[in-house]
Amino acid sequence: MNTYEVRSRTVADRTVRPPGSKSITNRALIAAALAAGESRLTNPLRSDDTRAMIGCLRNLGVHISVAEDGLVVSSDGALDSAGRLDARASGTTARFITAAAALASGPSIIDGTARMRERPIGPLVVALRDLGAEVDADRDGWYPPVRTSGGGIQGGATTIDGTVSSQFISAVLLSAPRAVRTVTIQLSEGTVSRPYLTTTLEVMASFGADARWIGPDTITVAPTGYRPTSFEVEADASAAVYPWAAAAITGATITVAGIHPASTQADMSALGVLERMGSAVSASGRGIAVTGPPRLEGVDADLNHCPDAALGLAVVATFARSATRFTNIANLRVKETDRLAALEAELTRMGARVKTGADWIEIRPGPPRPARIRTYDDHRMAMSFAIAGLVRPGIVIEDPECVDKTWPGFFDMLESL
Repeated sequence: MNTYEVRSRTVADRTVRPPGSKSITNRALIAAALAAGESRLTNPLRSDDTRAMIGCLRNLGVHISVAEDGLVVSSDGALDSAGRLDARASGTTARFITAAAALASGPSIIDGTARMRERPIGPLVVALRDLGAEVDADRDGWYPPVRTSGGGIQGGATTIDGTVSSQFISAVLLSAPRAVRTVTIQLSEGTVSRPYLTTTLEVMASFGADARWIGPDTITVAPTGYRPTSFEVEADASAAVYPWAAAAITGATITVAGIHPASTQADMSALGVLERMGSAVSASGRGIAVTGPPRLEGVDADLNHCPDAALGLAVVATFARSATRFTNIANLRVKETDRLAALEAELTRMGARVKTGADWIEIRPGPPRPARIRTYDDHRMAMSFAIAGLVRPGIVIEDPECVDKTWPGFFDMLESL
């Protein structure tokens, strides 16, 4: 197995630009594929997850070419029957393509890695059936592979269980403009990661869709279709968490470029947590900067709106002088790995005292020690623990290539600090 030993160092003040947002790129690819005409996506993420989405859309008959500044998507607005669609390890691809394939002219099977077959998709299957699509999945309709007959989405009303993932809701939203009738979605109580829904609606609006909130828990989408457009992808706030975390534990000032201070990306919420831990946060024309404090403090924080940021924040917590508790993050157990279990194992390996429950983690800093970190084929595990190695000598990351899922140049960024 390949490994990467992080070189501890004095980190200088730096400005970095993460790649384009994975969440926004994959949403924009779906909207562009369903628009009749040519769309251009500038600054999209180029990674394993977006390549999975591009591969599936090409199999559905969409022409996607690589340009110097991004991607060109050409479509007649219709999707072909595709046979097998391989989502690989990409959750957004599996969920979004399932809904899109229901619009295709014929049947498709959506599948992925062994881990993807363990990640639930049942609430999406139920919602699509409610809206008149012919969709089924393995194990009582709950897990991939997913089979759809195509033929379209009729429309109507559905309540979607978003307690495991808001991606089920975003998947329906993204395909709903191509339904026969208006689609009305009622969110279940306890829907997680709600800021991602705002991002979905913003992308849809950029491509001409009429989707809007009509109440605190209800969204309606008119059957207007999409129009092609030129769309710029914002830098990834989920990726930005790692340089911001590096600033927090090293005391340096690290500025992230390419993200607007008013961005609706879910992991912008990590900035508030870092502030509560003692970091200073500021915005300027150069970007959003975090400056680490002389001493980090532990916090008690609800991370329901930004669960992907929990891993980086958990590593920061091991450098605080008091305990930290993060709550309302049950969906971490059904991500690329059981992230709560993985955090407990690897933070303990580094010397912290860690406890976890069904939806929480408690971290008490302990004497630091070198550690060989298992990453569980999870890009966020690799990136989060690599940050610790900047100040804790002897941190070795197993399978560092797994970062290619969302940030192929991550370790180059790390070396630039």
